[in-house]
Amino acid sequence: MTRFTALLLSLFLWTVGAQAEGLVASVDRSRVNSGETVELTLESSDVTQFGRPDLSALEPLFEVRGTRQVNQLTTLGGDSHATTRWIITLLPRQNGTIVIPSLQLGDYKSQPISLQVVESATQNSPNTLAPVFIEASLDQDTVYVQAQAILTLRIYHSVSLFDDSNVTPLQISDGRVEQLGEPRTYEKVINGLRHGVIELRYAIYPQHSGVLTIPAQVFSATLVDAQPTQAPAPQSPKQGKLIRVSSAEMILTVNAKPAGYPADIPWLPARSLSLSESWSPEPDRIQVGDSLTRSLTLKAEGLASSQLPPLPITDANGLRRYPDQPQLSNQHSERGLIGSREDREALVPTRTGQIELSPVEVIWWNTHEDHLERSSLPARTLHVVNNPNLAVDTPVGNAPLAVTADSEELWYWKLSTLILACTTLLGFGLWWRARWQPALLRVAQTGPSPRTLLDDLKRACQANDPQATRQALDAWARQQPETLADMAARFVPLSDALDGLNGALYSEAGQYWQGEDLWRAIRAIPIAERVHDPVGDSGLPPLYPK
Repeated sequence: MTRFTALLLSLFLWTVGAQAEGLVASVDRSRVNSGETVELTLESSDVTQFGRPDLSALEPLFEVRGTRQVNQLTTLGGDSHATTRWIITLLPRQNGTIVIPSLQLGDYKSQPISLQVVESATQNSPNTLAPVFIEASLDQDTVYVQAQAILTLRIYHSVSLFDDSNVTPLQISDGRVEQLGEPRTYEKVINGLRHGVIELRYAIYPQHSGVLTIPAQVFSATLVDAQPTQAPAPQSPKQGKLIRVSSAEMILTVNAKPAGYPADIPWLPARSLSLSESWSPEPDRIQVGDSLTRSLTLKAEGLASSQLPPLPITDANGLRRYPDQPQLSNQHSERGLIGSREDREALVPTRTGQIELSPVEVIWWNTHEDHLERSSLPARTLHVVNNPNLAVDTPVGNAPLAVTADSEELWYWKLSTLILACTTLLGFGLWWRARWQPALLRVAQTGPSPRTLLDDLKRACQANDPQATRQALDAWARQQPETLADMAARFVPLSDALDGLNGALYSEAGQYWQGEDLWRAIRAIPIAERVHDPVGDSGLPPLYPK
């Protein structure tokens, strides 16, 4: 009976999976204001299905404003994949939580989707009398320093516009700004009049406590002349006039880091944070010399990936570690930015027995509940057994074989000693010959000296120019005895400073990068890892060598 029940459950799960794969439903937004439209997308990968989905189940809850079909054929590696999408524009008829019902296409059914419709305050706005107006709002009035605040701009227009519309770039001197995705377009009914809506969302990260002023944003576009005075000639300029509207200036209160936050811990203000790990392969039964890949992933809602610190390294006796470059990524969601950092390292056990891995802990500040939190991974014990492929089998009770093995090992030692003695004599002879050779003038060095390159790097850091700093840093690193990656692996402050520089180079907020930390890390590198120039710029040896 139990086996029969399990079989029925497996068939049911397979049927549900096939239906989800055959017709998948999604919406462009899960939360809308009253009077706004939402786009429902139905996607099918079954080319044998013809016709269109049955939309009759939507009528009681939504007004269907329009439907369009998009066919797409993707070819990858010789395999073709065809998909069909139906994009349906819906206007909710009521407020509250509405469930978009399951829709049917042939034998397939889509999954239900919950939609939150909230009452909008724009209905009574005095600006609704204007044909074009702009509305700005913040998700919160008070944030912590370096925490996320979301600014939403909505441009409403009850008249037709040409496609030359433009919004001034959002620039804040004391904050980092990142646009959240592409602009959205939808419709909204205000006072019985249909308006087109252009929505833009920005994530703002204040860099100093106090009061942050968000400047007014200006929207400009050309109105379409619905009733021109005369018929335009062919190839004549567009009819209409230019209109400019601006939003109100906004104030954001920025609180300082709480006094109860640990002073020696990186400041992480996030709405939520998760810490996870994965292994490849799973460390269930490992042998000496096996290679394990451990991946630690830190994901924070409300922070960019460049704000996430490096995770603690795996430091355990009996393990060799080979760290990889961190993988940084950002995702856009309804509640802002979700930053992710993945630190991967290869671990190779060098001995048998139990190897204890310390727990991993990240301290952060929960901005949603306003308190200190700790996310951690528990300690782990690796059980390492002997690797028979690395062991040397010596037969017991067979003395002649043992003597032969010892003699062969002794012969290797004798050969290596003879080679060492020959190379030593050869080196001594070359040194003795060089003593009687005439002194040669040192060839003048071509190109800039290490001191000049260091001065260039200093000036670029003090100018807070990430592009110039990157070029100067590469030129300086080429004259060092080690690569920049090796120095960063040995010196943690340099690694952190390079992460900040890379984040500034590959984001739109590079102009707010501060080079003081990188210059301080360069100057603090241990003297054994810097390049030495005993001759200096003058080409002469030092008068008093140290």
